[in-house]
Order: sequence, then structure tokens, then C-alpha cells
Amino acid sequence: MSMTVADVTYERLAKTIDHSLLRPELTLTEVREGCELAARYDVASACVRPADVVFAADVLTGSSVAVGTVVGFPHGSHSTATKVFEAERALDDGATELDMVINIGWLRSGEDARVGEDIAAVVKAAGDHAIVKVILENAYLNDDEKVRGCRLAESAGAHYVKTSTGFAPGGATHEDLKLMRETVSSAMKVKAAGGVRTLDALLEVMDIGVDRVGATQTAAILDDYRSRTSK
Repeated sequence: MSMTVADVTYERLAKTIDHSLLRPELTLTEVREGCELAARYDVASACVRPADVVFAADVLTGSSVAVGTVVGFPHGSHSTATKVFEAERALDDGATELDMVINIGWLRSGEDARVGEDIAAVVKAAGDHAIVKVILENAYLNDDEKVRGCRLAESAGAHYVKTSTGFAPGGATHEDLKLMRETVSSAMKVKAAGGVRTLDALLEVMDIGVDRVGATQTAAILDDYRSRTSK
């Protein structure tokens, strides 16, 4: 039986959402409004552009919403040293969640050891101060590459595997989410990004075993939940 609104509390639903504020054209006013929305709805995190981390951390002070940001975004082709610097700077600026993009070209080239070392370097930089979510960018990968990417992320000590950046030709699919969930251990979490825009879509991916989603339609999703559960 599929998950319904009766199966989840507001808190559980809200704490599944990373409110995404990554579009390049967003103004600082829009970033502030997005962070305030994230705090008002008490979601898991606001995921902002690296240059906005200090700003977001200030806006979210006093809330239970984490500050997240991205590393090697959106193409994953930064050098490992650059990714490590980005991670360290993000932590210094106040981030506690890091969504890093793998080196997609290396994975597709069969350079698995290099991909694993790239992830592990960011995980090491995060230490005990931040969780690391590894973005595979599934739109560019076949199933074997997705499986290998998941296993490399887990072996490197990351906390999540994530489907996509939201900037590639495709986002999260149920098939990919099932494959990812089946590939990693129960200790590893899965994040869906790209295409989860409604409450029903969120419930469907949670039913698969997704622990977080990247969302821009946060208010619509959570308002719908409140509407359906109000007495």
C-alpha cells in the first residue's frame, strides 16, 4: 500500500525537505525570502549557493533549519583540491550540509578509484562538522554507472547519495531511486532532486525509501499537507 498523508506527521514531512535556492539569477532579497520561508515551514535545510552561506546562516540563526550548500556544482569537474577548499570554506561560513557533485566524466571513464578519492577528500574535509550528500547526476549515467557511483559514495564515507543537481536534462525517477535504495546499505540515505513538486510526488518517493528531497515548491507541498489534514 502506498504512503498517504495519514502515514506521516507534518514534522517528518517538513524535515524531509531541503529548500533549494540555487538558481544563478536569484537576488539576495529572494535568497532572504527563501531562507525565511524555510524557517517558517521548519524544513530540514535551506540549500544555498556557496557565496550566500554567510548570509543564509545569519538569516537562519535561531531556527532549527540547517544551512546547506553545494560543492563542485553543477558539473562536478572541479579539481579535488578545489572541492576540498569549497567544502572547508563552506564550513567556515556556517554550512553544516554539503551536496557535492562527483566527477561524472571520471566515473563514465571507469576511473572509479579517482572518483572515490575525490569523494573521500570532501568527506574528510567535512569531518564531524557536516553531512555529505553525493550527487551522481543520473541523467548522464547508465545503471551500472549509477550502481558504481552509489557504492563509491558509501565506501568513501558519505552520508547520502543524491540523484541530480536539477540542472541536467533529467531529475529523480522512481526507477533510479529504487536502484539507489537497493544498492546502498540501510545506513546510507537517499536524496531525490529534480521533479518532486507536489505532496503526492513527495509521498511517492518517501514510500520508495527516500530520506530527503530537494524542492522549490516547499510552500505548496506543505500547505497541501495542512489542508488535507486539517480537521
